[in-house]
Amino acid sequence: MDLFVYNVLISMLWALLTGRVTVGNLTLGFLLGYIALNLLYPGTDRKSSYFRKTMQLIRFALYFTKELIVSSWRVAADVIKPLPEMRPGVIGIPLDAETDLEITLLANVISLTPGTLSLDVSDDRKTLYIHAMYVVNPDDLRKEIKDGLERRLLELLR
Repeated sequence: MDLFVYNVLISMLWALLTGRVTVGNLTLGFLLGYIALNLLYPGTDRKSSYFRKTMQLIRFALYFTKELIVSSWRVAADVIKPLPEMRPGVIGIPLDAETDLEITLLANVISLTPGTLSLDVSDDRKTLYIHAMYVVNPDDLRKEIKDGLERRLLELLR
């Protein structure tokens, strides 16, 4: 059985033993199960894959949260200014993502970030077209998305 399933089962067992089935208590049980499984499976390939992916997921979530806060702040500040600094534009981003899942998740993550919106994918699935509110230099924006969101998302999915 996969270590993730064990971890979920440990989390549910923890909630049942403590008598409180809440999100916080399930999260605590999941963290305790994560630590226990890390101690019980030293140096195995199964362990390294599960725990490596978990750390990548946490890093991606933290990076995305930072990007979400920064872009939200930028859009909110621009909205209340008397003279907006918006320079909207549509740009194409060459994709390293290949599968439908990778392309869809990248497009959704881009659309969730305030100030950007995924518009379309080329027929050959090699280019993602986005609308951005702040396109000062299209190459800088492409590099920011490719080195930021796309690279981290592909590390997590592959």
